[in-house]
Amino acid sequence: MSNPNAFTSLDLKPALLSNLVDIGYTEMTLVQAETLPRMIDGADILARAKTGSGKTAAFGLGLLNKLDVANFRSQALVLCPTRELADQVSKEIRRLARGIPNIKILTLCGGVPLGPQLASLQHAPHIIVGTPGRVLKHLQKETVTLGELNTLVLDEADRMLDMGFADELDAILEFLPKDRQTLLFSATYPESIAAVSRRVQRKPVIVDVTDDEQPAQIVQSWCSVSRENRKAELLRALRAWGGELNLVFCNTKVDCADVASYLVAQNIAAVSLHGDLEQAERTEVLVRFANRSAAVLIATDVAARGLDVKDIDAVFNYELPKQAEVYVHRIGRTARAGKQGVAISLVEPHEEWRWQEIEALLPDALPKKCGIPDANRSSDKLTPAMTTIQISGGRRNKLRPGDVLGALTAQGGIPGDSVGSIDLFDTASYVAVRNEHTAKAVRQLSNRPIKGKMYRARVRK
Repeated sequence: MSNPNAFTSLDLKPALLSNLVDIGYTEMTLVQAETLPRMIDGADILARAKTGSGKTAAFGLGLLNKLDVANFRSQALVLCPTRELADQVSKEIRRLARGIPNIKILTLCGGVPLGPQLASLQHAPHIIVGTPGRVLKHLQKETVTLGELNTLVLDEADRMLDMGFADELDAILEFLPKDRQTLLFSATYPESIAAVSRRVQRKPVIVDVTDDEQPAQIVQSWCSVSRENRKAELLRALRAWGGELNLVFCNTKVDCADVASYLVAQNIAAVSLHGDLEQAERTEVLVRFANRSAAVLIATDVAARGLDVKDIDAVFNYELPKQAEVYVHRIGRTARAGKQGVAISLVEPHEEWRWQEIEALLPDALPKKCGIPDANRSSDKLTPAMTTIQISGGRRNKLRPGDVLGALTAQGGIPGDSVGSIDLFDTASYVAVRNEHTAKAVRQLSNRPIKGKMYRARVRK
């Protein structure tokens, strides 16, 4: 008997189905099962689904299935609220498109110079993924034309509106054909989202899988601390409850930098993400965390918008957020895809009223107050097994992950199973290797050409 939740039950291109098998996608998630058949039929979709539910693969497969690769015009536009989310969406769509040759996907975000983007736009990409401000700038400069667009995706539309992109969105719509498919995904469903849907969609199919999704398995606790011992107690909490990937939230960028400096001084592989970082620095921080060469990421709520790193073991609130609802978004970064997670909050006595507000939002969670146990340092998970190496070339140099892997393993190089994630960007690439092979990996990459050209390689710490 056929499985109705199998991707093979869909009318997808054979190349897409074959690639899904290769990357291990067999059964659809709830949001995929509810939206993909309707997307393939051409319907507009208004979907409410949590981050990590598989929505990127849903709309990615939907737009790739209708793409005409022989038509070198921009046929799909995906708008995201943040640069980080846009990068992650581009990466997932490229992964889904691996079985279809000659697809050009371009990411257009602010925080980077216009010049390199203009060079990439000399030949129109099939798919554009970007933030509203930068996409609008290119449309106004006529460096992007979307007259043949057939699919518009608004990803995390609620955050887009929260971040003040309503005017940019309205302006972008003026450049788009009226006859198009519009897919709108949101984690919440305020009236503002309903209003946007009425303006941009035609009789959308409404899908809400948030109530049917498996509730997150998060063990929540809070610990009483003082301002003076807060950093030391965070360190103890990380050693007691932390895993290989840990996310620490602070309320200000000053505290982010302060906590990161403290943890690094204690020999913890920690990185910080806040508003003062340049885009290249933000990219490197996220790569190091996602590829497991940094064990702790310290971030503000604004900087963490759009962050979608899989398998985060624990979330630590160095400070409680000022709004109780933000706490729910913070801890939702762990316990994805049915896995268990931990959420630990440090609370000063004068903040306990704020914790009571949070508890009122979580009547079924039963967070408990507890002391921080002394951890066994011999089983410390906070020492990463991987190191990140940066290579001074990327997609613009026509590099591919296989080229990097080949250079690392060629002629007595390092074992293939010691190579972790390989991330390619326009002008730089990053590869994670096991610590014991770092020095040899740097020599391999620095002393032999990759696709006939020499590149610099250096360890990122």
